[in-house]
Amino acid sequence: MPDIANQTKAQTEGALDWVGMSNIEMPMVVGAANEPERPVNALIDAFVNLTDPKAKGIHMSRLYLLLEELSNNDMLTHQSLRRLLHDFIASHDGLADQAYVKFSFDYQIRRKALISKKQGWKSYPVVLVGRYNAGELDLELSVDVPYSSTCPCSAALARQLIQEAFANQFGTDADVDAEAVHRWLGTTQGIVATPHSQRSIAEVKVKLGDAITEFPIIALIDAIEGSLKTPVQAAVKREDEQEFARLNGQNLMFCEDAARRLQFTLNHQPDYSDFWIRVNHYESLHAHDAVSITTKGIPGGFKA
Repeated sequence: MPDIANQTKAQTEGALDWVGMSNIEMPMVVGAANEPERPVNALIDAFVNLTDPKAKGIHMSRLYLLLEELSNNDMLTHQSLRRLLHDFIASHDGLADQAYVKFSFDYQIRRKALISKKQGWKSYPVVLVGRYNAGELDLELSVDVPYSSTCPCSAALARQLIQEAFANQFGTDADVDAEAVHRWLGTTQGIVATPHSQRSIAEVKVKLGDAITEFPIIALIDAIEGSLKTPVQAAVKREDEQEFARLNGQNLMFCEDAARRLQFTLNHQPDYSDFWIRVNHYESLHAHDAVSITTKGIPGGFKA
């Protein structure tokens, strides 16, 4: 059968930065540090460069079959991703010396509630990217983590209204019946206003250091949720919802506060040589979003 890629020269000569396929649908089994293997449905981008300016094209089927081999007979790990990129280049000897692959999938984790310890599934969008260039391998891990953010400004305004309602109810007399105040605080008249909060998303991308040999998916998620303090919940009882309300009240934050918390946390994580952070507060007061973006700020690193 004719092989156009091998037998035909390029119509117009020129080397190409990347050639390949995107949005390949394929099941994978993902291996992460300190976690059991997890099946996922992945969308995959696979590319090599084309160094020969006269070549008609690359052999896309070879890239696809290498992914098929990984899907059917192996597991996506730090080691297998490295090997896959080397195989991409080896399968295009004389045509390519760079390779790129991206796996996008939802990673399902069982998470405990805050107090009751009830458990429920949470889904975290994860992206793994590998690049091989001139003998250097770069690996990136990205994750989106949902959390709740309560506005410090609206909290202060709500407190002011509560103070005014208290003064109207009890006056300025220092001799106030504590039991009456206690009952009043349990009514809608006592808590006359509440601050606004909203579901928010922290998008975090880290470059994995050379010492890492396993994907630290859970460790990164835990670091993000531990820094922000108010991760969204799965299965909850009333005591969990109450604790969630308390955590929101004790962790008031603008998007700038959230970004700086994450920046501080990741700056103290030696396994990540670089990072990029975007926090999105999907406002309940406004029709627009509040966003803050930051990076580690190293020369030649991620850009905001």
